[in-house]
Amino acid sequence: MSSINFNANATAALQTLRDVSSKLNTTQNAVSSGLKVGSAKDNVAYWSISTSMKSDNKALGAATDALGVGAAKVDTAYAAMDSAIDVVNEIKAKLVTASESSVDKDQVNLEVKKLQEQLSAIGQAASFNGENWMVTATKTTVVDGFIRKDDGTVKINTANFEAASYAMFSTIAGGVGSGGILSAVMTIALTSAATQGKIDGFLTTVETALKSLTKGAAALGALSTRIDLQQKFAGKISDAMDAGISRLVDANMEEESARLSALQTQQQLAVQSLSIANSSSQSILSLFR
Repeated sequence: MSSINFNANATAALQTLRDVSSKLNTTQNAVSSGLKVGSAKDNVAYWSISTSMKSDNKALGAATDALGVGAAKVDTAYAAMDSAIDVVNEIKAKLVTASESSVDKDQVNLEVKKLQEQLSAIGQAASFNGENWMVTATKTTVVDGFIRKDDGTVKINTANFEAASYAMFSTIAGGVGSGGILSAVMTIALTSAATQGKIDGFLTTVETALKSLTKGAAALGALSTRIDLQQKFAGKISDAMDAGISRLVDANMEEESARLSALQTQQQLAVQSLSIANSSSQSILSLFR
């Protein structure tokens, strides 16, 4: 039966066209954005997971940047301590030279004083962004990671350096360092009347300072290694998170391309089907001629 009030064939064709057009729009959005899950309505679970992972990855990137700052601090402190070791070794050599009875100890003392001034200069220059680990009395830290715990809470990991134990000086006033592991070295002063026993005492002081400087440099070296390893690890974790996010929300472009071609064909056929269905109404007019 044909009716001029309702065309069942045209209605069915129209519903098909609407369904195909909706799917085609979704596929076109996926192709243009590269995402199969672009918003929460596309897939609530995947969208929620990917959003959290993106946030964590961004925080991990910030932690990696902070690691770079920490590495610069460690490198600055290590360079200062390594240079200080060289200078203290020079002082040691001067003291050995002063042990020779024919050497003018006053002249040697002038050289020692210049080397002590150099130590103060090294300590004062060992500053990065206003922070000087070689002239401090507090424990210092560097950010070395960001983690999300099982309960969903987040935590910033830090690595510590006991600057109070390894600082070359506790203070530098008027360009002269005092306190710290080089405190006794800065008091060394030779005179022409200095006995061998006095010089031996100075040598003991220098050896003690060298041991402390060596321990400090070793601690900085270990911290630098940890930072390097953490930077590499953070890079791998970030790549893994990017890959995980991609698997959840990125569109498979090969599949989307094939689907787009199929849907475009279906749309053309649906339009043709609707046109045929509508033409039947026009045929009714011929019955009344």
